[in-house]
Amino acid sequence: MMLKKEKILTHPASVWGIAFLCCCLWGSAFPMIKLGYEAWGITTAPSKILFAGCRFAAAGALVILFRSAVCRRWILPSKEALPDVFCLSMVQTVAQYLFFYLGLSRTSGVRASILDGSSSFIAILLACFLFRSERFDRKKAIGCLLGLSGMVLVNLGSDALGPFTWDGDGFILISAVAYAASSSLIKKYSVKSDPVMLSGWQFLLGGGVMIVFSLPFGGRLGHASAAGLGILLYLAFLSAVAYSLWGLLLEYNPVSRVTVWGFLTPVCGSFLSALLLGEKVIGVKTLLSLALVCGGIFVVNTSAGVLSPTGRETPHSVGRGAGGDRTTENPEQDQGCAR
Repeated sequence: MMLKKEKILTHPASVWGIAFLCCCLWGSAFPMIKLGYEAWGITTAPSKILFAGCRFAAAGALVILFRSAVCRRWILPSKEALPDVFCLSMVQTVAQYLFFYLGLSRTSGVRASILDGSSSFIAILLACFLFRSERFDRKKAIGCLLGLSGMVLVNLGSDALGPFTWDGDGFILISAVAYAASSSLIKKYSVKSDPVMLSGWQFLLGGGVMIVFSLPFGGRLGHASAAGLGILLYLAFLSAVAYSLWGLLLEYNPVSRVTVWGFLTPVCGSFLSALLLGEKVIGVKTLLSLALVCGGIFVVNTSAGVLSPTGRETPHSVGRGAGGDRTTENPEQDQGCAR
């Protein structure tokens, strides 16, 4: 059963399909968040942090309830996993989104998108040089540059230029580093813990911290409406699904093979913004950005130790943990719901 699951989640078609789905879900968050702000009457940064906290706390509850229903018992982190849940929630949810929303209030949306989109590139660098979970080679460098170029191009505009601000651009960059680090942390922690369990509890804890943090600074939500509640539930749903699937991919694949798909998220966001908000963003620039990002994804996925040009797995790509071969010393980890 475990080998079958690993075979499915490391197959190129599965990785590409699931990663693309995650990027589409995250891309849909851009226009839906805008619509959510309008529905709830949100204008200030503390209120945006409160809205995000409610979203992620609800996402955590959804993941925990669904996983518990599948396992037919409540999934609870073990005593050994509690520090991992805490660390992951502080990095992936609290640090990433607190710095993002604080920085966004002091810089332009275009600059924020460009800097935040660099997280996929940073994730690959951290995986190779800090966590040392894989090798960095020429193809990964070329792929990252292609993806980064496409992501910058789709956001490029007149307000993308200007002096660097530490309390604006700097905070967005810290947010990007936090997200990048969380990818390697998920890879590391999933060796001994269920990544879906980690996702659920870190969302619940991180969302709760953001709610508590926002209230003293004036975070408030306006009048609740059916549309506002529907948007909030959808955002919670997409976070629950996308991050859980992303965590499963990171459990069984090299970080670079998965995170390079993150360059596609702003491109998906542009297409979906045009569809849902009527924004005129689809043109030659957007299509060229898509081509560059897809080229970068292909190049990284044909890198040594990730995927051979023939589409067959190499010895370095299957079942690798953050520090080497995936361990099966803990039988509870291999049984998923057995914990």
